[in-house]
Amino acid sequence: MSHLTLSDRIKIESYLNDNYSFNQIAKEIGKSASNIGREVRRNLVIVDKYPPHRIKNRCINRLNCTMYGICEDKPNCTRNCSTCSKCNENCSNFKEEKCSLLKSHPYVCNGCELRNKCVLKKSFYSAQKADKKYHEILSGNRQGFNMYMSEIKQVDNIVTPLLKNGQSIHSIYINNSDKLTISESTIARLIKANMLTSTVFDQLCVVKLKPRKKNTTTEKKIDRKCREGRTIEDYHKYILEHPDAIEVECDTVIGKIGGKCLLTIIFPNTSLMLIFLCDNKTAFCIQSKFEFLFEGLNEDFKPLFEVILTDNGSEFSNPIAIEFDSDNKRRSNVFYCDPMASWQKPHVEQNHRLIRRILPKGTSFDDLTQNEVSLMMSHINSYKRPVLGNRSPFEMFSFLYGEDKLNTLLHLTCQKIISPNDVILKPSLVK
Repeated sequence: MSHLTLSDRIKIESYLNDNYSFNQIAKEIGKSASNIGREVRRNLVIVDKYPPHRIKNRCINRLNCTMYGICEDKPNCTRNCSTCSKCNENCSNFKEEKCSLLKSHPYVCNGCELRNKCVLKKSFYSAQKADKKYHEILSGNRQGFNMYMSEIKQVDNIVTPLLKNGQSIHSIYINNSDKLTISESTIARLIKANMLTSTVFDQLCVVKLKPRKKNTTTEKKIDRKCREGRTIEDYHKYILEHPDAIEVECDTVIGKIGGKCLLTIIFPNTSLMLIFLCDNKTAFCIQSKFEFLFEGLNEDFKPLFEVILTDNGSEFSNPIAIEFDSDNKRRSNVFYCDPMASWQKPHVEQNHRLIRRILPKGTSFDDLTQNEVSLMMSHINSYKRPVLGNRSPFEMFSFLYGEDKLNTLLHLTCQKIISPNDVILKPSLVK
């Protein structure tokens, strides 16, 4: 039988006010009489109110009582105590009278003709209060966890260490799905309910980007006309003409202003990110990193770096030095996003969040070494992600471009593949 709705309860209250029996109410709303009886008895409300024109006396002996002078502060009072509103509070012989009609059908005073005159405690059925109580019970029964403490402890042993290493709940769930018998949402609820050793502060937070501050310093560009023929429109035109071209997005991440910075290069289709430590944020330093890649990759450089999309920073203002080798042979094509349009190269911007988990904003890079950066690069590229079908960037790069090219990059950049459960995305990685 379906549960009663608010509309059903409003009808029950109305019929009770009209003094209908449970059988009559059941026929009107299409329910059983026993169901109506349980509904009324379960949700009746006791009301402790007196009629405004009656004396507040519920003693069973009030009609025959002859006592007076009970109040100690009024020893000379000659008034019969049964006619006083303080009788029930002060009389030691007080015995409350209860209505005998409430012990049987209909159990409530909704349809009683004497309800506005009676001084006894009353009970009423209210549709609104009954429906509210019903939903509270229904919601309460659906809360909690249908798990033994031993099962929760097993989940805690798997989840907590990996959360403290900077991994997300999704990543932990994917890599340990054979060990976990609960869903991602249940893991999150366990943490929120303080059922695990880890807390909500161990989880990843959504980073909100602050408004960019205007740069009052004058940037020194190597070639102020570097954007000619290399705009975002030229980029889209080139991609249409060369649909098989492999493209990368480039950017820089700064530590403290004036110190060392990081050059980041990402392959959008695989999310594989290369990170290089630069002594300063200059065009010469950026050019030297591309020369390093060119010398290490040899013939593989041109197909992997055919298209380079970057922003308008002064460190990328010498595109010719990147596009051509020492023999003046073209090896790449550099294009620029529109000013203040970082969304045109979203992949590298999104991956910077992973770097910021390990190197929070405001951290100085001056004490970093390339070996530490390579270690950070290994952990980031071994981190499996939903956008990649729960694969790591290493796996995607090997699948799309071949294992040989991946091994060459690994050797050149001193990276290694990290086991999923050993991935750390916390500042402790480089400290």
